[in-house]
Amino acid sequence: MTNPATAPPDGVRISKLITTRGLASRREADDWIAAGWVSVGGRPAVLGQRVPADAVIDIHSLAQTSQARRVTVLINKPIGLVSGQAEDGHEPAVTLFTPANRWAGDTSPNKFHPGQTRGLAPAGRLDIDSTGLLVLTQDGRVAKQLVGDETRIEKEYLVRVERLDGGPLAEVNLGRLQHGLELDGVMLRPARVSWQNEEQLRVVLREGRKRQIRRMCELVGLKVVGLKRVRIGSVALGPLPVGQWRYLGEHERF
Repeated sequence: MTNPATAPPDGVRISKLITTRGLASRREADDWIAAGWVSVGGRPAVLGQRVPADAVIDIHSLAQTSQARRVTVLINKPIGLVSGQAEDGHEPAVTLFTPANRWAGDTSPNKFHPGQTRGLAPAGRLDIDSTGLLVLTQDGRVAKQLVGDETRIEKEYLVRVERLDGGPLAEVNLGRLQHGLELDGVMLRPARVSWQNEEQLRVVLREGRKRQIRRMCELVGLKVVGLKRVRIGSVALGPLPVGQWRYLGEHERF
């Protein structure tokens, strides 16, 4: 009898397959397997097991119940907080996730409890000198959807700018910002860039290189003096006040 952990030549790890199918994060998949909630061909899966890429995987309802309890939080990050781990004396945005900072306009039925802070991590980053929509989540599916080179979800920003040479903004050619720039030797994906008003751009990206918008603007002779993220996918910042948070709504999808 073949050991279920024995790898066929073209097999993939079952935890990776679960992740690739968008069912869970790698960590969640390993937890589910360890708990006995995953089976292949009617037999319980084991950690490290390899299976064919088209294998039929059965996941116990207890796994989905556990996953459904994981929360996703939207924060209007103020300037001065970092997205992830504390650094150089600056506090991380997760420190705002307290009952006192919950937005009074949040209509989610979720009730805050300290256990929701376990594993709550940023799905993407927002620079310390930027403000606006930041997503914190316990759900590996959300993180996988928003982070990584393969994501195609739009992120929209309002960007106040000045000319580095002091000239008039009206003479700036937005064409290079929209297409044709490269950072670190890699061509950027096309962006949507337009004037929101006389001194503010509206920028829509489908990628998130480190300090990307600021560096893009520098390449065309602009200095960013204010940057605010107002939308990720179909989820908008809306009236959420700076320094406050709300739960992602039950029917909201990025």
